[in-house]
Amino acid sequence: MKKGKLLTYDSESDVLYIVTKKGAEESVVEISPGINVELNERSEVIGIEILHASKLFKPIAKPLYQQMQYVNV
Repeated sequence: MKKGKLLTYDSESDVLYIVTKKGAEESVVEISPGINVELNERSEVIGIEILHASKLFKPIAKPLYQQMQYVNV
């Protein structure tokens, strides 16, 4: 995959989108309430959509942020 955004967060709709592969969406499978997997025509995962992301990640946000401060990118 070429360089580009792998993560997109829309604060208005509180949706986090993770790109796994380029391609056109053919179908969507809800794997858990609020978590959708987008598939291409070959049923390969091309993206993961997480609804209500801030609520889902709130319990781990602070520890995760603290760990990220120690990682050199």
